[in-house]
Amino acid sequence: MTDQTVIDLGARAVMVAMQVSAPVLIAALVTGVAISVVQAATQIQEQTLSFVPKILMITLALMVCGPWIIQVMTAFTTDIFNGIPGVNR
Repeated sequence: MTDQTVIDLGARAVMVAMQVSAPVLIAALVTGVAISVVQAATQIQEQTLSFVPKILMITLALMVCGPWIIQVMTAFTTDIFNGIPGVNR
């Protein structure tokens, strides 16, 4: 296994991690900004108010994007396991 192979594998792992986490992070970000705007407009500064909507949106994002996330992770894992025989010691 060359240095370049390890670097490529690490880069691909980081890209898969970003792809898999993006739907959840974007849902939490959008929800947090929307709640902050509402709190600023109504001058309600309760910090715990944003938790329930964020949890609901994250759950919804996981339900909608869950099959795609599993597909991406399964494809990456399969490629890793298929590449094991090609590794020279």
